[in-house]
Amino acid sequence: MSDIKVEGFKASEILSRLGTAFEGFTDAERKAQIKKANGIFELRITNGNKQEAVWTIDMKEKGTVYKGPAESKPGVVLSMSDDTFAQLANGKVRSTGQKAFMTGKLKTKGNAMLATKLTPILETAKGKAKL
Repeated sequence: MSDIKVEGFKASEILSRLGTAFEGFTDAERKAQIKKANGIFELRITNGNKQEAVWTIDMKEKGTVYKGPAESKPGVVLSMSDDTFAQLANGKVRSTGQKAFMTGKLKTKGNAMLATKLTPILETAKGKAKL
């Protein structure tokens, strides 16, 4: 999944692993994940150099991760720092995504409730990648 990597972003490696995990899903696993999430997540991540990169997690139609803005209308657009995303994805945030949202570290545009479904997607893929 090197085609989704962007130099200078921790999120790049995490999303690459996520994409690899999705590729390893059986059709049944992919359909189950899509059914649970039923949404398109556009991630706008800003690194320490104030550069922005955009990735999309499509868990509505394809069950894939790709670099760039959503090809279909995203259900939610999430904007955060690279560090915040890495902490959320690795489960190292002492608090939840909701706290990151409440403290302004995570901004959403669109269906904010859909954003709550992102953490389980990241956790499921992380578990699958360890097999």
